[in-house]
Amino acid sequence: MRNSQNLSITTTESLTADEETTWSFPGAVVGFISWLLAAGIPFLIYGPNTLFFFLYTWPFFLALMPVAVVVGIALYSLLNGKFLYTAVATALTVIAMFGILFMWLMG
Repeated sequence: MRNSQNLSITTTESLTADEETTWSFPGAVVGFISWLLAAGIPFLIYGPNTLFFFLYTWPFFLALMPVAVVVGIALYSLLNGKFLYTAVATALTVIAMFGILFMWLMG
């Protein structure tokens, strides 16, 4: 014989726990816009000759795009969804990464 009780689930009990969801889309958008901003800064400094430099080095800068998006998502999550702080921190981080890569490739 079985030595257990029958368990019954009523319809009033919730099977799933209500958890707070964190949306990553605003962080991803901030990361992408920061990447576009960082890509435009060399044009402001060096002018149209930057195109010749980007002609041979575009894969390096293109590889920074998903990194910038992930940085935006991570900072948005770490800063608890504070959009303004996320935008500033992501922009500074992505511009620093872009600048370091740019200076390293220039020699």
